[in-house]
Amino acid sequence: MVTQPQIHGHADEGYGRVADVFRDNFASRGEVGAAVTVYVRGRRVVDLYGGVADTRTGRQWDAHTPVVVFSCTKGILAICAYLLVQQGRLDLDAPVTRYWPEFGQHGKAGIPVRWLLTHQAGLPALDRHLTLDEVLAWDPVIKAIEAQTPLWQPGSAHGYHSMTYGWLVGEVIHRITGRLPGVYFAETVAEPLGLRTWLGLPAAENDTVAWGLAPPPDADPFVDPVAERGITMGGAFAFPADDDGLVSFNDPAIRAAGVPGAGAVSTADGLARLYAACVSDIQRGPLLTTASVDDAVVVRSRGQQRHGPPDTGQRWGSGFLLHSPPARPLLGERSFGHDGAGGNLAFADAQHQVGFGYVVNQMRGMGDERANRLTEALKACLT
Repeated sequence: MVTQPQIHGHADEGYGRVADVFRDNFASRGEVGAAVTVYVRGRRVVDLYGGVADTRTGRQWDAHTPVVVFSCTKGILAICAYLLVQQGRLDLDAPVTRYWPEFGQHGKAGIPVRWLLTHQAGLPALDRHLTLDEVLAWDPVIKAIEAQTPLWQPGSAHGYHSMTYGWLVGEVIHRITGRLPGVYFAETVAEPLGLRTWLGLPAAENDTVAWGLAPPPDADPFVDPVAERGITMGGAFAFPADDDGLVSFNDPAIRAAGVPGAGAVSTADGLARLYAACVSDIQRGPLLTTASVDDAVVVRSRGQQRHGPPDTGQRWGSGFLLHSPPARPLLGERSFGHDGAGGNLAFADAQHQVGFGYVVNQMRGMGDERANRLTEALKACLT
């Protein structure tokens, strides 16, 4: 008889369905360790966690356990970009070269900032082979981007910029603010809101992070040379795991560097509170204006990617994944956020003033329904 892990935390009256699904993910979906947090109209109504944070030692998941959230990082950068728009320091429809002149080499002069956020820039992978040390050092990747010719006519198609997104958007933030995106996010957003969310993990927090577990083997893996080159940065690191099953982002050096498209580390509460702050009064009113949210939820890219698996309905705004049934249903047309490799999900919904965060350490592949089931349960609670 398998003993199910104890679930800790709370779900307010009316949100029991979320707790039921969270518990069932452990009972029937192979959950190892996880947490889910929901804010509604600025109030935390669900905060649940359970399971094992580190299977090597048996360390249990607690209320403060963070995890590498992979591409949920992209939504964090998008929020930072919109804050700069609101300050009048960034125009998403201006050419990138207004802020980053060297970017315009090799056919990139006409690319607007927005196409960096919508995966339309034609730069999902780089021709230059980089070492891991170069990837973690920032500037070598920026130089490689400047020297790169787009892989398709920018604006004519879209294809998920799995890793390069982070340096593309991050360098614009860097040029405008003089701070790398992890520092800008920490000082402008995370610290004022009290988030346990980092893009560049402090050494003192390393032992608190959940140990990532590799996904099970995929019987029919999607293989595309460009996508593969992009997600591994040309082989600088294995993704998601090496041949021995070691998840690459368990490496403290990668966590500390804050790989800008995939390297954020956060608790479920950190992500949920971040997105709640975008659409409700967490601290001195919403982070994002109505105009920013209206712009964020406009569908900019959809359909089959130039280099990607068969289309399952994903819809992209400017830096955010939008409500995308059947692959990734959120709450509706006013939802915006991002998911992350292996099962993580974070989003806001402006209609219901919701902030949602779900983090896991057991990665899954295509067809993983753990997050979707939680979202569907939450929607049922709100309607």
